[in-house]
Amino acid sequence: MPTRAGDLGAGLACALGAGLAWGLVFVAPVMLPGYPAAVLSVGRYAAFGLIALALAWSAREPLGRLTRADWAEAARLSLVGNLLYYACLAAAIQTAGVPLPTMLIGTLPLVIAVVSNLTDRALPWTRLAPSLAVIAAGIALVNHAEYERLRTASSDAGPRLLMGTVLALGAVVCWTWYPIRNARWMRANPGFSPATWATAQGLTTLPLALAGWAVVAVWHALRPLQAGDGGGAFDFPLGSQPWAFIGLMAAIGLAASWLGTLLWNQASRLLPTSLVGQLIVFETLSALAYGFLWRGEPPGAGAAAGIALLVLGVVIGVRTFQHAPD
Repeated sequence: MPTRAGDLGAGLACALGAGLAWGLVFVAPVMLPGYPAAVLSVGRYAAFGLIALALAWSAREPLGRLTRADWAEAARLSLVGNLLYYACLAAAIQTAGVPLPTMLIGTLPLVIAVVSNLTDRALPWTRLAPSLAVIAAGIALVNHAEYERLRTASSDAGPRLLMGTVLALGAVVCWTWYPIRNARWMRANPGFSPATWATAQGLTTLPLALAGWAVVAVWHALRPLQAGDGGGAFDFPLGSQPWAFIGLMAAIGLAASWLGTLLWNQASRLLPTSLVGQLIVFETLSALAYGFLWRGEPPGAGAAAGIALLVLGVVIGVRTFQHAPD
């Protein structure tokens, strides 16, 4: 069934807003380079959970209608799409910088399309080949540009690039699963608002984040954490910049976690899954823009060409899937 023009416009706007909010999380690890990825992950989602707890009273009636199965689904989405995803992403960014993990995450629109096609075979693989080829070329260009940048800055560029790639691919796996599963729940439960489901995920995230914080604390007691920038032992629990850490975690907990989830839930409701998955490109482009602004330099020619190819590949993918059966 074709998407109505009003739904398409509103869904695109919601996906854009979510992308702008989620792009912020890519610069948080480089704004606090001395903080281990695990601390950044549990800190961000503890903040998300506390914000959801504060909002839960006003949403107590619809939250009370959620079943035990719904709460279990929210917990699974929170564990994989929140904690595991961001731990992998933050570690990748601290290891290899912002652009490389961002570009690997930028393959998500196409990866989700491929996974969806494996499930329902909505399109013949020959129609996917052009966008796959363009995306692959873009990734190759950016990876080469980032390797050269790391090689000139560090003698261990190869291992750092490899480790950053592995961690970023772990984040890709987590966020391939999350939006497909989340969209299915939203479609199956039209009686619940996107805000209610975002708050429910935040509430289930809180105990997971607190449990994660306890695990990190025990790990630190047995084997002290090292600062993310290699600057020696980490000053657990709040690090050397406690107010900056608390403020940044609160900001991304509200903007990137709760608001971003709300907007994405609404986009998932308004648009076909085969289309909404493509719009994660807004997160990629936002993250790249924030990352290069933080670095204080424009992308080089190779990275710029790779970005252009990535955008082109996603545009081709969107056009290919836009009219596909959902």
